[in-house]
Amino acid sequence: MAEDDGELMLRYAGGDLRAFTALYARHRAPLYRYLARLVQDREAADDLFQEVWSRVIAHRARYEPRARFSTYLYRVAHNCCIDHLRRAATRPALMAVEEETADDDPMLTLSAPDQDSPESRLERAELLACYRSALESLPLEQRDVFLLVEQSGLSLEEIAFVTGVGLETAKSRLRYALAKLRRALAAGTSYESSRLNDRRAETRFGAQPLVAAVAAAAAPIEKGATALQLAGGSAR
Repeated sequence: MAEDDGELMLRYAGGDLRAFTALYARHRAPLYRYLARLVQDREAADDLFQEVWSRVIAHRARYEPRARFSTYLYRVAHNCCIDHLRRAATRPALMAVEEETADDDPMLTLSAPDQDSPESRLERAELLACYRSALESLPLEQRDVFLLVEQSGLSLEEIAFVTGVGLETAKSRLRYALAKLRRALAAGTSYESSRLNDRRAETRFGAQPLVAAVAAAAAPIEKGATALQLAGGSAR
């Protein structure tokens, strides 16, 4: 049975470096995706990633397991991002995230072997480009809550704490974000969807729960359904 994050952090505070290695391995990928997609700048995300972990390391002796470690981690990350964005408010954003390819994005990883044809790869790339564009167009507060739901595994109550707002405000931001993403993706993929039959579309979106949640007109599935439930209802 995997050891609890809080226990690992306490062990690390006591000098166990292997405990930190385990924590880092668990959280590094979703944390980096959250940072990169929130600030929309690969170089800044690299710096913020280091800053977040540096703060965790520097304050390890003061860590108290009053909340889940992931809540603590994303609270630190959120604050680092907000500080960075305030400092960078007068500077143009560096949209370095375009360097990612469809195959680099775990949201678009498909398990079915027959989905690697040139046609399907192009469709995935088009969907990813549409998703990124829609995500980037969200207001910062809505993008923040959406990405925390997507990447952190936190409850909406925990996300409200991380972002420093009330629960109803967090719910409202998530509803608006999901509605806007769904509309944008539905418009951007209408031509593509018209070429796919229902069975193929279902197969294609099966391993893409969050993209499917905002792109499909039907009820969201898996993570997307959870997001809507957290938000307290439909985002339409």
